[in-house]
Amino acid sequence: MTVSHNLGFPRIGERRELKKATEAYWKGDLDYAGLEAAGAELRRANWAKQQAAGIDLIPSNDFSFYDQVLGLSCLIGNVPERFGWNGRDMNIDVAFDMARGTQGAIACEMTKWFDTNYHYIVPEFTKNTTFELVGSKIFDEFAEAKAQGIVTKPVMVGPATYLTLGKVTDGSNLDKFDLADSLIEVYVQIAEKLAADGAEWLQIDEPIFSLDLNDAQRAVIEKAYARLAQVDGIKIMVANYFGELADNMELFTSLPVEALHIDAVRGIKEAEVVAARLDDEKYLSVGIIDGRNIWKTDLERALATIETIKGEIGAGRLIVGPSCSLLHSPVTLRSETKLDDEFKNWLAFAEEKLDEIVFLANAADSKLDKTMLADNKQAMADRADSARIHDAAVKRRAAAVADKDRQRGSPYAERAKKQHAKMNLPAYPTTTIGSFPQTQEVRKARAAHKKGRMSDAEYDAFLEAKIAEAVKMQEDMGFDMLVHGEFERNDMVEYFGEQLAGYAFTKFGWVQSYGSRYVKPPIIFGDVSRPEPMTVKWSKYAQSLTDKPMKGMLTGPVTMVQWAFVRDDQPRSETVKQVALAIRDEVVDLEAAGLAAIQIDEAAFREGLPLRRADWDAYLKWAVESFRIASCGVADDTQIHTHMCYSEFNDIIEAIADMDADCISIETSRSQMELLDAFVAFQYPNEIGPGVYDIHSPRVPEKQEMIDLLKKATKVLPAERVWVNPDCGLKTRGWAEVEPALRHMVDAARELRDRAA
Repeated sequence: MTVSHNLGFPRIGERRELKKATEAYWKGDLDYAGLEAAGAELRRANWAKQQAAGIDLIPSNDFSFYDQVLGLSCLIGNVPERFGWNGRDMNIDVAFDMARGTQGAIACEMTKWFDTNYHYIVPEFTKNTTFELVGSKIFDEFAEAKAQGIVTKPVMVGPATYLTLGKVTDGSNLDKFDLADSLIEVYVQIAEKLAADGAEWLQIDEPIFSLDLNDAQRAVIEKAYARLAQVDGIKIMVANYFGELADNMELFTSLPVEALHIDAVRGIKEAEVVAARLDDEKYLSVGIIDGRNIWKTDLERALATIETIKGEIGAGRLIVGPSCSLLHSPVTLRSETKLDDEFKNWLAFAEEKLDEIVFLANAADSKLDKTMLADNKQAMADRADSARIHDAAVKRRAAAVADKDRQRGSPYAERAKKQHAKMNLPAYPTTTIGSFPQTQEVRKARAAHKKGRMSDAEYDAFLEAKIAEAVKMQEDMGFDMLVHGEFERNDMVEYFGEQLAGYAFTKFGWVQSYGSRYVKPPIIFGDVSRPEPMTVKWSKYAQSLTDKPMKGMLTGPVTMVQWAFVRDDQPRSETVKQVALAIRDEVVDLEAAGLAAIQIDEAAFREGLPLRRADWDAYLKWAVESFRIASCGVADDTQIHTHMCYSEFNDIIEAIADMDADCISIETSRSQMELLDAFVAFQYPNEIGPGVYDIHSPRVPEKQEMIDLLKKATKVLPAERVWVNPDCGLKTRGWAEVEPALRHMVDAARELRDRAA
């Protein structure tokens, strides 16, 4: 019999119950028992849904109150010393301290999970690092499901991936892969205890098989699974996802485990080859349902792939599942009552993907649901032929883009002189990344306006008042370049997408970005264009309130596409070009409205980088060109900024420079300015704003802390090219934290100016 399984299910709840419970706990409005009860109910509901859908192997330990990598760090006792953990009692507060920081301890670094918009907390390693099985979450949740009548398949991040994702943080010459032996023994203990508890399967995720592996990583993989193969009573499934195996195929297929999982969406060309290489005892899990996008699967095409693989290995060793965890998909389409029937029929969220998995597993066993197949085939045809998708004018404009559309009028050095003369900014100019706190008052007003309980005029008056308050606050604090605060915006991608042709929106299509931060990605289903200006009204109003330069705030084309669910019927590069042209129109209009500076955020630029270096050049070429298309329609004296958060730049710094932004702001506070190394070694020629305030933590940094960070920056960067700003936008923080932190930041810049005078 063909087996159906799932790698992971969205943990957030249909109505973001996890967010509400977690934030209530942080505020002290919910006690620990209440938080645990909320988590238990979400787990119960998720297991029940998968059981009802007919999934044979249902995952556990895919749930987390924050992040699964952080959860593993806590399970194995890898807690940095600065958090004062007693080494024995592991609870959720330890994880929250690591993720969010405390007033006395800076939070652990956070970065992107491979090429997704999900973030993980980076494990820290030092010469004193040891691993010990101190947590019980993976066992507790297995027992919890078992009590519900479900023998789950526990899931955890693999040892090679964990070591790869972590960083040596004590400045020692430690080779982190030398920690493998002790780490592997903890994995053995986990597997042995799960076997004793009655687990039949253990899924170990090793997505680093989609990367270019070095000898050290390969050695850890070989050692880990040779050792785990000695554990009796439990079957091990090693799961790779997010890409092809390529030159890692031989290593992967030779692992001495019972089952292997492959991404047969991104790695579809390899699926049959992998099947042919397996020995006669090994199961193959075929991830044929896209876990990262929301389009219905072409079941006829997927079934053909499944049948081909079944011909190689037989139905008895075939497992059907999603390409990766469904964590990256919204929960369900059932609640999307406002989507029209035609469009909704093109989509499949996590619950609907479960049905697709079960359909394919049944079909592989000759139990074909002909009605579902016919309906799916009709949906595929309807989408391909729909007039909603294609706009000939947009296609013509994109095809006509020429070299002149990708070039500023003069080189940076000449532009900088004109910009400095125009704005007359002091040394260490201060600014923010754009957004200010989205308070309950702001969210209530937006909701009231959306529901018709607040008129357009009333809402406009409300926003004008908020913008005026923000401008006055910045002037009083002494900021040099101001922003309007973005109070009118629900999200840095959704807000723009709502005003662009070719985009559609859900009401409940939330996915987790990090912790309690969820996003509701728009859906790009057709050709993209800008019917009318999107931000000019509010930026122009804000500029009218001050003589200081006001910075227009936009989201860049790569980020607009990367943080959306994207059409899969044309190359992503073509969609990005269309969005770039729409953003270009907005940039030109902002300049005409009197804005001296315009920031085009490309927070997802690094995120979109392919996992394999062999694919980098092609991506970087069109990604850089798209930014230049968006930004190069302005005069020399208009200053173009960009912002990139939580990105490692060392290996793509030349491409960052090729974007030719006049100023780039980056995250550097959690990494203690470590990310500047790339800009120093490369001798980045333009201006840089190294973030001195970690906005992802509730702690308020003191002025001296920021001064110390800026001193580090000016040891390696020319002071005349250094800006002073937070790490990222302030939307998710509260004013009680933001105001003192910003005052400290401005005071830090002033003190450095005074010292230099």
